[in-house]
Amino acid sequence: MTDARPPFPPFDLDGALAKVQAAEDAWNTRDPHRVALAYTPDSVWRNRDVFLTGRDEIVEFLTDKWARELDYVLRKSLWAFHGNRIAVRFQYEWHDAEGRWFRSYGNELWEFADNGLMSRREASINDVRIDAADRRYSGPRPQDERGPGHDIPPA
Repeated sequence: MTDARPPFPPFDLDGALAKVQAAEDAWNTRDPHRVALAYTPDSVWRNRDVFLTGRDEIVEFLTDKWARELDYVLRKSLWAFHGNRIAVRFQYEWHDAEGRWFRSYGNELWEFADNGLMSRREASINDVRIDAADRRYSGPRPQDERGPGHDIPPA
């Protein structure tokens, strides 16, 4: 398994939490190439109304996303897990080129291959306009806010 990414399924609580934190950390780099390496070469995505297959399409999608969603900052939270599947909920904040801020709320369903890479991702996301003063996040999650008990706040 040269393309392996532990922990491997089936997931226990620690493994599921580690996958969620690793995904949050990677997405907060806003590096499409780094993020895409967590997915199988033929990974299938549904992101809102966009359907993608494979790393090249993932990189293209994320490159476009982060060109529009400026100063993107993400928080993910484990919702449930079983076998090779994990469900998460998340919030991220960003602004557009005109300086309008948004908080995006969503849920993701993840399915993993035996090598620990994600083979399927389905995301449902809604955007809410916020004032800059209402922002919750200003950068990646601090070390002291990681792990169980540090859930994302409700809407």
